[in-house]
Amino acid sequence: MPTNGPLTPRAPTGVAGLDDVLGGGFPRRRIHLIQGSPGAGKTTLALQFLMEGVRQGESCLYIAMSESREEVESVAASHGWDLGGITVFEASELDGEEENTILEPAEVELGERMGAILTEVERVQPNRVVLDSCTELRLLAQTPIRYRRQLLALKRQLVEKDRTVLLLDNPSSDAPDALVQSLAHGVLLLEQLNPEYGAERRRVRVLKMRAAAYRGGYHDFAIRTGGLTVFPRLVAAEHRAGAVTPEQCSSGLEPLDRMLGGGLDRGTSTLIVGPAGAGKSSLATQFVHAAAGRGEAAALFAFDEPRATLLARTRAIGLDLTPFVEEGSVHITQVDPAEISSGELVHLVREAVAGGARLVVIDSLNGLLQALPSEGSLVLQVHEMLSFLAEKRVVTLLTMAQHGIIGDMVAPADVTYLADTVVLLRYFEASGGVRKAISVVKKRLGAHETTIREYTPTAAGLRVGDPLVDFRGVLTGVPDFEPAAGSGALLPLAPP
Repeated sequence: MPTNGPLTPRAPTGVAGLDDVLGGGFPRRRIHLIQGSPGAGKTTLALQFLMEGVRQGESCLYIAMSESREEVESVAASHGWDLGGITVFEASELDGEEENTILEPAEVELGERMGAILTEVERVQPNRVVLDSCTELRLLAQTPIRYRRQLLALKRQLVEKDRTVLLLDNPSSDAPDALVQSLAHGVLLLEQLNPEYGAERRRVRVLKMRAAAYRGGYHDFAIRTGGLTVFPRLVAAEHRAGAVTPEQCSSGLEPLDRMLGGGLDRGTSTLIVGPAGAGKSSLATQFVHAAAGRGEAAALFAFDEPRATLLARTRAIGLDLTPFVEEGSVHITQVDPAEISSGELVHLVREAVAGGARLVVIDSLNGLLQALPSEGSLVLQVHEMLSFLAEKRVVTLLTMAQHGIIGDMVAPADVTYLADTVVLLRYFEASGGVRKAISVVKKRLGAHETTIREYTPTAAGLRVGDPLVDFRGVLTGVPDFEPAAGSGALLPLAPP
């Protein structure tokens, strides 16, 4: 993101992620417009902005156009905030005066309301001002031209001294948004999306910010107890590093390392793809267990199974992660795609890397796809995340389940071209049983085996057999048996 010039003083918002998006905060001595539908988080953001001003020793004024002081304080109390140091002016108190029935509201009530606001501003002499909301002024003005003139007058009065102003506004269906946006120095749009299932999703976008650098695009955010948490959009190009020395990461399983040409390279991504139950998660667990055994930190993000089930499964295949979880070298995050946005997930991945994780597992991309609106969004999001992890020299493992069991299978999204290495798992029939096969079909860095081997999770760990040279058509699920002299045998069938 471009850097700000030395002549652009900023007013921090009190929301770390939003300050990152804005390049440090709102430009001072300017009016900024915060637009969004009811419930999008405008008031919460405004209160955090004012509380940050109090922490910095600034005078702060909150002008409530339609709410009482008690209602504003109840919003603050729901987040555990104390509004001490913030002056709350109830401009709505003027509505209780004798109702005007002779003159137009725009001729009397609007003038009285504006006069009272400016009088309070002169009394408090605030550095930060929030006006919540412009909707009341729009209704009183009645005509666009009168509304614009009032806003221009308000702009001149409020920013003539060292005052940074936030105007909160609900976009009007019968009035163009450009009417207010053109007067503001900066415009933020808060959106609340309502998927067919799961919690609402929120995102923020900077529509404009004159003479100031900012991070464009949509940025997910959440409102929880304690206020807004903004997850800035990941831009991998901002984390580019210089040349590094090649280094490989062993799986801890010698036959598997041979198939991978010695192991996985640091800073690369591996996609493990196959039908449900083929052993994708178990294979990823093998790398996590080996990394933890070497003393390296690993982070596993599980979409498809609860944490307790995951740990029980690792014990059942001889790759118990519980000791490593207890000592802190392996961190497991259970992800609910109905409750978390993709932006928050990327934020958690970045935090894990900042905490020292050298191996990251996303299990699976099918779950991540549920948190995104389209396949195209998945590809872009995964591309940026993998590029970021590559720059941080992290080994990344992604799993993806394909539709079907044998024969032709289809993945919900094609991301194979994004991964540096692709490992394919398949079922096949042999000796009266259902077997599993593993093959490496792609590796960008260095050579790899092109063989197909049998792959079996057991109570003593994962087993990878000799190349299946006696079979043709293993990947179809129903291979032909063609014995070759001196060829390797199948692994013994697991007991029932």
